[in-house]
Amino acid sequence: MLRESQIDSLAGFLVHSLIAKGIIKPKADEQDLVACVVELMSANFATEAEIDREADKMTDELARKDTRADPARLRSMIRQRLAEKKGFTL
Repeated sequence: MLRESQIDSLAGFLVHSLIAKGIIKPKADEQDLVACVVELMSANFATEAEIDREADKMTDELARKDTRADPARLRSMIRQRLAEKKGFTL
């Protein structure tokens, strides 16, 4: 997961670039927009980390039950299904 400072930098770069290229015309202060993007990105990364933890746990349980299963493929499939259930795009 990215550190908070990395998320801040990325959000600042994104907002500044969109404004500079004229893609968006802000109705609020640029710093307020950056704060909003930081909040959204942080929530997104937290949800993805939660899905990863849940997928790891389920993969371990299922891999113990069936040693023939490929853990990497199994984790990938579980991760995708969990994301779908939560309405989250990986």
